[in-house]
Amino acid sequence: MILQKLVQRPAIETSVKRTEDLRFLTGRGRYTDDINRPGQSFVYFLRSDVAHGRIQNIVTQEAAAMPGVLKIFTAEDLAAVGGIPCAWGITDRHGQPMQEPKHPILAERKVRHVGDPIAAVVAETYDQARDAAEAIEVDIEELPAVMDMQAALQNDAPKVHEELTSNLCYDWGFVEENKAAVEEAFAKAAHVTTLELVNNRLVANPMEPRVAIGEYEWSTDQYTLYTTSQNPHVIRLLMGAFVLSIPEHKLRVVAPDVGGGFGTKIFHYAEEAFVTFAAKALQRPVKWTSSRSEAFMSDAHGRDHKTTIQLALDADHNFTALRTDTYANMGAYLSTFASSIPTWLHGTLAVGNYKTPLAYVNVKAVFTNTVPVDAYRGAGRPEATYQLERLVDKAAIELGVDPVELRRKNFITEFPYQTPVAVAYDTGDFHATMDRALEMADRDGFEARAAEAAARGKLRGLGISHYIEACGIAPSHLVGQLGARAGLYESATVRVNATGGLVVMTGSHSHGQGHETTFAQVVADQIGIKVSDIDIVHGDTANSPMGMGTYGSRSLAVGGSAVVSAIQKIVTKAKLIAAHILESPDGEIALENGTFTLVGTNRTISWKDVCLAAYVPHNYPLDTLEPGLEETAFYDPTNFTFPSGAYICEVEIDPSTGVVDVVDFSAADDFGNVVNPMIVEGQVHGGIAQGIGQALMEECAYDENGQLVSGSYMDYTMPRADNLPRFKVDHSCATPCTHNPLGAKGCGEAGAIGSPAAVVNAVIDALRRGGHDIQHLDMPLTPQRVWAAMQTEAETYDVQL
Repeated sequence: MILQKLVQRPAIETSVKRTEDLRFLTGRGRYTDDINRPGQSFVYFLRSDVAHGRIQNIVTQEAAAMPGVLKIFTAEDLAAVGGIPCAWGITDRHGQPMQEPKHPILAERKVRHVGDPIAAVVAETYDQARDAAEAIEVDIEELPAVMDMQAALQNDAPKVHEELTSNLCYDWGFVEENKAAVEEAFAKAAHVTTLELVNNRLVANPMEPRVAIGEYEWSTDQYTLYTTSQNPHVIRLLMGAFVLSIPEHKLRVVAPDVGGGFGTKIFHYAEEAFVTFAAKALQRPVKWTSSRSEAFMSDAHGRDHKTTIQLALDADHNFTALRTDTYANMGAYLSTFASSIPTWLHGTLAVGNYKTPLAYVNVKAVFTNTVPVDAYRGAGRPEATYQLERLVDKAAIELGVDPVELRRKNFITEFPYQTPVAVAYDTGDFHATMDRALEMADRDGFEARAAEAAARGKLRGLGISHYIEACGIAPSHLVGQLGARAGLYESATVRVNATGGLVVMTGSHSHGQGHETTFAQVVADQIGIKVSDIDIVHGDTANSPMGMGTYGSRSLAVGGSAVVSAIQKIVTKAKLIAAHILESPDGEIALENGTFTLVGTNRTISWKDVCLAAYVPHNYPLDTLEPGLEETAFYDPTNFTFPSGAYICEVEIDPSTGVVDVVDFSAADDFGNVVNPMIVEGQVHGGIAQGIGQALMEECAYDENGQLVSGSYMDYTMPRADNLPRFKVDHSCATPCTHNPLGAKGCGEAGAIGSPAAVVNAVIDALRRGGHDIQHLDMPLTPQRVWAAMQTEAETYDVQL
C-alpha cells in the first residue's frame, strides 16, 4: 500500500527549508491590506466607549455632510440582515439548549461591551471616515455593567441581554451519569487536594491585524470578500447562509497570506459581513483595516476561566476521582466556536495522562459586558492541562512526595485507553517523554544549580508539566451529535499537468504552519518527484474544494490525509495508464522515485510520460479510463489524534524585585510521525513563547465599569526574545497515530498547552525552596504579584537568606 510506505519511509522526516519563506523574508508576501480594488472606499467603525448602555439617539447629519463621506450606516440600515451565528450548540446538563442571543453587525438598541460597533462611516479615504465618525453624536443611557462571572449569575445582576432569562448561557455537566459515583469516591478518599485557580484572559495579538474588503459585481451578482481568515470556506458558509443570505456560488472568499492567527482569525466577524453588505449598497468596494488598539476591543479574546478542581487519592496515592467546577466567560455575545471551548474541548481532557477512573466536569458559561471570548491557541486544552498539572503538583506537596513519581505512578500505560470523559487515546508513551525531558533538563544536576543561584541571591525552581491534547476534532457524525453545526472533514484536489508537475488545492489554510512545504513533501515522497514540481494552493474558495480550514492542530493529520487520499486516487489511475502503455493491463505496477515498473520485469515508464499520455491519449485505455489526471478527496477522521509530552522549566527569582527569569526550558513531545522536523520545532518554540507569556506577563484586564485597562502594548505585556531562553526541543519519543494514513498527531498548539503549568510550578518550587509557604499564585506571575506574595512570608524568607 502506498500509505503504508509513506509512514515507513524515513526520508520524509527531512528539514526542508520552507518554500514560502522566500516571499515572506523578502517583503513579497501578499496580505489583505496589500490589496486595493478599483474605486475602493474605506470604513471606520464608531465603537462604544461604555460597557453597557441603552442607545437613545444617534445624530449623523453633520457627519454625513463632511467631505468624502459616502454613507453612514446604523443598525436600522441592516434591519434585514441576520446576526453573526454561533457554530456550535450546547445542550446543558438538564437537557436544555443554551441561551443564544442575537449578535448584530451594528449594535441594536443597546451596547454591550467597550468596542461594540454603533455606526459605520464609509468615505473616500480612511481619514475622512474617521473624522466623520468623531462628529457623530451618540446619546447612550449608561447602565450598570456586569464584569464578574459569579456576580453575573446573581438574581439581581444586570442582564447583558434583557430578552434572556439570566446571564447564564448554559450549565453543562459531563459526564452527568458519573456524578454520584464521583461524590462517593471523594467521600471514601484517603486524601483530597483542592485548588482554586484562574486561567487569565488573553488577547491573541497576531502580527497582522484583521482586514476585510468587500466587493460586488452587479452584472453577475457576484460578491467577493478578501479577509484575514484561517478558514475562508467556513466564513463563506456562515456569512452567506446565515447573515447576508447570499448563495454560496455567488460569494467568493479569499484569504491570501495571513500574518498569524492563533485562533483569533477562525471566527466570522461583524466587520466581514458589513463590508460585503456595504459593497453592494454603495456599488463600490469597501475596505476596513483594524488598528492595533481596535484589535484589543474587537478581536475575540481567549481563556478567562475560574475553576475549582479537586483530586481524590487512595492511601497508595492512586488517583480515584476528579471533579471540576468552572465559570467560563463568553463575553457579551457568542463567538463562532465559543460555546465548545470550555465544554467539548476542555472537559474531554479533564483527566489528562492519568488513570483516573471517575471524573465529573461542570461548566457554567456566563455572559458579561466584555469582548466575546473564543478559541486561542490550544482552545480549552491549555485550560484543562493547566488546572490538572497545577493540582497534581499541589497534591505532591501535600503528600510530601516527588511530583515526578506521583505522575509516573498514575500514568496510563496501556493503549488504546478509554477515559471516563468520552475520548479514547489510541497511542502514547508518557514514561518515555518524561524520561527524555528529565534527561534534557538534567534534573539530577538541579540541586547544584539551585545552590549556585542561592549564592548569587536568587531563588531557583524547577517545574514539571505533562500534557495530552486532542487534535483534529472528528468525526463529523460524532461532533454533530455534540452540537457542531458544520462538518470537520478536510479536502484536497490534485491536478496533474501534462508535463508531470502538479497543483494541490487544499481546504486547509496556512498562516504560518508551512503547508506549502510540508504538503509538497508528502506528495513528493509518494510519487518520487521534486518538491519544486508541486504547487500548494489555498485560501480561495473559488479554486479549492469545500474545507474546514486550519485550527486545532489539524493541518497535517486531517488536511494532509485528504491530500494523501487524493494522491492515492491519482496514483491508482496512473498505474492503469502505465500498465496499458507497458502492454500488461493485468500486470502489477510499482511506482518508485518517479518511475513506474512492471513488477518482475525491467520494463519501465517515467511519471512524466504517463502524465503526458493522460492528456495526449494516443496510446491510452480509452475504453476504461477518461483522459486527464485530476482527483478530489474528502477525509473525515475516525477519531481525534492525541499528541502528548513532558515539559520542564527552570526559573530564577530575584527576591528583591519579584522578577522571574526563565533560564531553561525542555520540551519532549510525541507528535507521531513528523514530516518536517524544522517546522515542528518552530511551531513548538512559538507555542512555548505564548505559554510563557500567559504564565508571566499577559492579562487582559477590565475595571469594575467594564473599561479595558490593558488596551494597548503600553498596558498589555507581550513576551520578547530577551524574556525567553534557548528552548531544548525533542520529538523522538514518537508513537504514530493509528487511524490516519500519515501517522501524524499535530504539533501547533502543544507548546502553549504544556508550558504555563511548567512555568508556574517552577515559580512555586523556587518560592518554597526560599522558605515561603506558598502553594499557588494565579497567572500572570508578574513581579508585583510574586514580590507581594513573598512579603507575606518575609520573616521566614529573611531567616532562609
